[in-house]
Amino acid sequence: MGIFSFLYKPKEFFSAKDKEQIVQAIRNAERETSGEIRVYVESKNPFVNVMDRAAEVFFNLKMDKTEDRNGVLLYIAMKHKELALFADEGIYKKVGTDYWNIEVKNMIALFSKENISNGIEQCVEHIGQTLKEKFPYNATTDKNELPDDIVFGR
Repeated sequence: MGIFSFLYKPKEFFSAKDKEQIVQAIRNAERETSGEIRVYVESKNPFVNVMDRAAEVFFNLKMDKTEDRNGVLLYIAMKHKELALFADEGIYKKVGTDYWNIEVKNMIALFSKENISNGIEQCVEHIGQTLKEKFPYNATTDKNELPDDIVFGR
């Protein structure tokens, strides 16, 4: 930020209720798995390639530091109408490329109906089910390794 950073006010993409529902969907999804899900939303993608941006955000959020390498980032650039799912190697290897391609297509279908917050919730729930199957919750060892809040970029 520069000298005028106090003038910067992040754009509100969702209502307070929408944000609360998305965070609750993340918490519900993570309740039955050791996996971690994060949602990152920004206005524009500063990169050319959406996957490059998703990877940058993933690593900046230290999502690669989970014990089982089972973090999943849902990245959205609202004005550019771009989205990506970026998964760490633990979960990526267990489900393969086709799974992620299908999930992205499902998200696009949900988002095209202009109900983005509900689309995010449904995507989080579905990924949570997959994480539950591949990385079931263990009450003696599991802990919430990453925050559940939505991260908003510029």
